Order: sequence, then C-alpha cells, then structure tokens
Amino acid sequence: MKTPVKFLAAVLLVSSFSFGQDITKKIDSIVKDSYQKNPGIGISIGFINNGEEYYTAYGNLDEKSNVQIDENSIFEIASITKILTSNLMAQAIIEKKIKADDYIDGFLPKQYVLNENLKNKIKISDLASHQSGLPDIDFGKLIQLDPQQPVNSVTEKTLAELVNNCTELKDYGKYRYSTVGFTLLGQILEKVYGKSYDQIIRSKIINPLKMKNTLTTDFNVKNQTVGHNPEGGIQEFFKWNVTAPAGLVKSNASDMVKYLKAVLNEQSSVGKAALITEKIFYKDEKRELGLGINIVTDDQNTLYMKSGDSMGQSSIICYNRAKKWGIIILLNQRNSKLRQNMLNTICDTVLK
Repeated sequence: MKTPVKFLAAVLLVSSFSFGQDITKKIDSIVKDSYQKNPGIGISIGFINNGEEYYTAYGNLDEKSNVQIDENSIFEIASITKILTSNLMAQAIIEKKIKADDYIDGFLPKQYVLNENLKNKIKISDLASHQSGLPDIDFGKLIQLDPQQPVNSVTEKTLAELVNNCTELKDYGKYRYSTVGFTLLGQILEKVYGKSYDQIIRSKIINPLKMKNTLTTDFNVKNQTVGHNPEGGIQEFFKWNVTAPAGLVKSNASDMVKYLKAVLNEQSSVGKAALITEKIFYKDEKRELGLGINIVTDDQNTLYMKSGDSMGQSSIICYNRAKKWGIIILLNQRNSKLRQNMLNTICDTVLK
C-alpha cells in the first residue's frame, strides 16, 4: 500500500518539530543548571537551527533590579566585534577595494610611518589572523591607570607612536593575540571607504540586518545589563574610542542571532563575506585561524567561533555551517571558564 505524500510530509514536519523541541529543552536545561550553580551571573542565550530561532535567559539586569534578562538585554560582546570587523574587511575584498594579501603600507592613515624593516612585510590577512608581529597595547598598565575605562588612554596618537616606534616585528608569522591589529583594520576600512568605522558597520551590517539593538557610540539604554568583574564588583561598559573595531560593540542575543542567520545564508553579502573569513590563514599545532575567527575541526564537525571578554562581561559565538546551526552566549560577568564550559557542554551533549 502506498503511503500518501501529504501524510509523509506531515510525519516529517512533526518529527522535525519534535527534534527541534528536544534540542532547545536540552540547551535550556544546561543553561539553567549553570545559572543555579552561579546565581549571581546573568545569562542570555540565542540559538538558531535551520533558520528556527530559540532564546533562553536567566538572572536580572543587575542585583538591585527585578527586571529579568531576556534576548533583548544589552551586553558587551567585546572581542566578538572582531568577527564583525573581519566580515567588513571581507566585504571590501569582494568589492575589490582591497585584497587579503595586500601589504598594509598604502592603506594606513598618514600618521603612520613604518620603519624600513617593516615596509612591505605585513599583510591585511596578517592583522586579521593575529600574526603581524606588531607590539600590542599593554592592558596591564592601562588597567592600573583606570580600572573602569582602561582604553580611554588609547588614542590615535598613542597608537601611531606605538607602531612607528617599532623597529622589529616580534615573532612575525606566529600567533600572538592582537588588539592593535584589529584597530588598524578598522582604520584601514575607514580609509578605504572614506567613512568612520561607526558609519561603515551601520551601513553594511547593522542596518541591512535590522540589528536595532546593536549599539556603538551611544549605548545608554534601559535594558543594559550591569557588568561585573571576576570578583563580583560592578564594572562599567567601555566607552567608544579608536579601539572600537577590536572590541567595543554592544549587542544582544536577538541581534546576534540575526547576524548568525545572515552568516549561514551564503547568498547574503554578510554570508558571502563570512565564507572568505572561514578560509584558513594561520595554522600551528594548537589552532587554526581564519580572518578574525577560530576554526575547530574534528572527524565530524567544523566549528567557527570567537570569544569575547571585557572587564565585566564574557561572551562567545559559534556556528556550524554544514549543519546550519549557530549559538551566542552572553554573560554579565567576566567569566571565560563558565561561558566556555556551557558551550562545550551544549556542543558535546546536544549539537554533535
């Protein structure tokens, strides 16, 4: 006896729905367990699976508030900003305004005068894959000067002096995490497009994707979470300045899921650019890097991810292009161990 096509379609739909429900229930259980073990930390999670969105959150905006965190609550995404900057750079590559293997010399603002030893040495891709060898900002010293706003001391002038005074690249071609690298990428984008980084990210990512709660220069909003340092003390959100392309965007789970949806859509401008960032530009025995993104591969899965830590918040974004899922985890305390443990548990017990 033949099974009616409509019946088969209905069975498949119910099966798919049940499978989706099962995944979201398991994710919620993991997040709830993490919150119960860390009740002082607010958590917001966004998950996308084959275009279907799911959100869960625990905790309040701050200890004195009864307002619960949800998918619209604002967090610092910190260094997740770097994948946005890399995507912008990849869009510029697609538009033939720049190439990944171009040397940075002709694209830097005029205040930069590279030492002879550095000329025609550093590529755009070197900046975006943390192997330029340039000196980086000394956050330890900056934190001592201003524990709440350490990047306030970083200006266009101090950055130019840091780069111009460099006579030898340290470990060029080897991985060394770099805030300066992505700050320079932002300035290169500004020169390429003749606009501010704020204008560029708005015109090419925030506005087209309708990410209405992704904030740059102005983030004084009612649904902003209160950040906490590892000891539980209140920590201010970083103010917008020249280092913005490396880590100063603020957003929420809902908007970052919109970004993930665009990334997984290979027909969108963001998705086409993401494919470029996912190419391997650096590899050693410990890691593989694309442009601004970490690549983690095993026998069955390839994951693309980027973590972020400000002084008072932690976050991580991860997606599997082949299986069409992505996840964003946001915490209102700097706690890289907790966010990584949650991601590992979700990946290992649910998504794989």
